[in-house]
This record gives sequence, C-alpha cells and structure tokens, in this order.
Amino acid sequence: MAAIKIKGMTCQHCVMAVTKALMAVDGVTNVQVDLASGTATFDEAGPVDTAALSEAVEQAGYEVES
Repeated sequence: MAAIKIKGMTCQHCVMAVTKALMAVDGVTNVQVDLASGTATFDEAGPVDTAALSEAVEQAGYEVES
C-alpha cells in the first residue's frame, strides 16, 4: 500500500474528486482518501508513475505535498 499527502481538500466532495482522479491512474486500485489527515492510500497493481499521480490530483484541483 502506498500513500500520498494531499493539500486543499475541505469536504466530502473533495474526497470523491480525489478518489475518482486517482482511480483513473494506471495501476492504482483500492483508493481510500481521508479528509481529516489529508492523505490518500492506494494499492499498486503494477508500476505506478508518481508524476501521473500528481497530475491527476492537480487536474482535480488539489495539490500533492512532497
């Protein structure tokens, strides 16, 4: 299981938007987004491009923290 920290989420709609964005990335499965901690955890079904994760989150309107 992998995890990323996400900045800018404020509500359940944000959680749904980030979940949908991450699920669209090749190799990402079982996404769980926690609004309180600002983290998203997911399983990797294969190699996952970290740049693709960041881009998906940014296109949804949020920011991946380094």
